[in-house]
Amino acid sequence: MRADRLIAVLLLLQRRGRVTAAQVAAELEISERTARRDLEALGLAGVPVYSSRGRGGGWALVGGARTDLTGLTQPEAQALFLTAGRSDTAAGRAGLRKLLAALPSAWQAEAERAAGAVLVDTASWGGPPEPDPPCLAALLRAVVDGEQVELSYRGPAGSSSRAASPLGLVSKDGRWYLLAGTAAGERTFRLDRVTATRPLDVPVQRPEGFDLRRAWERRRGEFERDRHVERTGVLVDPGLLPRLRTLLGHRLVEGAPVADDGRVPVQVLGPVPEVVALELAGFGARAEVTDPAGRAQLRRLAAELASLYGPGPGAG
Repeated sequence: MRADRLIAVLLLLQRRGRVTAAQVAAELEISERTARRDLEALGLAGVPVYSSRGRGGGWALVGGARTDLTGLTQPEAQALFLTAGRSDTAAGRAGLRKLLAALPSAWQAEAERAAGAVLVDTASWGGPPEPDPPCLAALLRAVVDGEQVELSYRGPAGSSSRAASPLGLVSKDGRWYLLAGTAAGERTFRLDRVTATRPLDVPVQRPEGFDLRRAWERRRGEFERDRHVERTGVLVDPGLLPRLRTLLGHRLVEGAPVADDGRVPVQVLGPVPEVVALELAGFGARAEVTDPAGRAQLRRLAAELASLYGPGPGAG
């Protein structure tokens, strides 16, 4: 995750005072080109980092070496935490905790809100990615600032406006969702249906103990039940499992005993077996769909590809 590296690069700058791209590359086990891009990314995010050429040159933070992050302004710290907060790894979360501890105490509450403002759900529902909606920046700022907004929303039942307390934003398959408190309780809004936002200059009413990840997992389960998500049986080569775990996330259901031939029976959540079968077709024999509807879909696909490309080399 790049966010993990940005935190590591910043902490390295704090510890050493001045570093070269080669030193960053050696420390983080990345290429010099990647190290240089990460250093430049810190500058673009608003971190006061600069480079100097010649003997004794390198990259440093404005003001020289420090043992804390007081060289950052409050908006710069928020920008960094918004970027790093999208990391979904244990290492990234550990890095955020270390970085948070180095901030001035007066900034820590807002930095925590920035880090927890956005969640990226990497498990796919199979939908195409979409461009960021125009209201994303305003709602992100409302989450971080803890300010209520008036949402103009175009829903299935028509258009409406309501006051909302933005609690967090989730990116799923390139589509953005806002979790917010309303007079009718906690609600989830698709950002591509938000037609306008207006700040209300009223503090957000945040439920005690609210956790964006847990709240989204609950809402995601409701969405999947509404979408009539089915389970498709698949026999998987054990070597393919790590890749499927990354690709499918919570949609991959394990736990069945290993088959006699060494393959691992799993279930894959999806709207219909045919969609899951097409999703796994690229893995060939390493992922055998056992559901009859999915197998029929794959036979049709195989016949279509054979007709288009002809028999392979050496075919009789």
